[in-house]
Amino acid sequence: MLINWKKKSGLEILAFPCNQFLGQEPGNNEEIQQTVCTRFKAEFPIFDKVDVNGKNTAPLYKYLKAEKGGLLIDAIKWNFTKFLVSPDGKVSQRYSPRTSPLQFEKDIQTLLGQASS
Repeated sequence: MLINWKKKSGLEILAFPCNQFLGQEPGNNEEIQQTVCTRFKAEFPIFDKVDVNGKNTAPLYKYLKAEKGGLLIDAIKWNFTKFLVSPDGKVSQRYSPRTSPLQFEKDIQTLLGQASS
């Protein structure tokens, strides 16, 4: 998942489903859209399912991992790994699946130049 928060302030969440982690996204793209948008009320773009590891890694994830590798390995270890990307496309930070977006709100504000002094 790419984190771009609150579209009005210049930040938007972009979600890329992946079924490489214990089959957590088994449906087709339409089924995933239905589940995420209807059941979970997602108000952000949900893109088509991608591979984030292996020989069929989506180009976006090749770029993200090349820019911000993981702690021990660059591979995405689990769903909900998050990347904070600046408006000019530079990868600012990578966050573990367990890191809540609220935990890096200050990073988001700083990236947008909105951090309070």
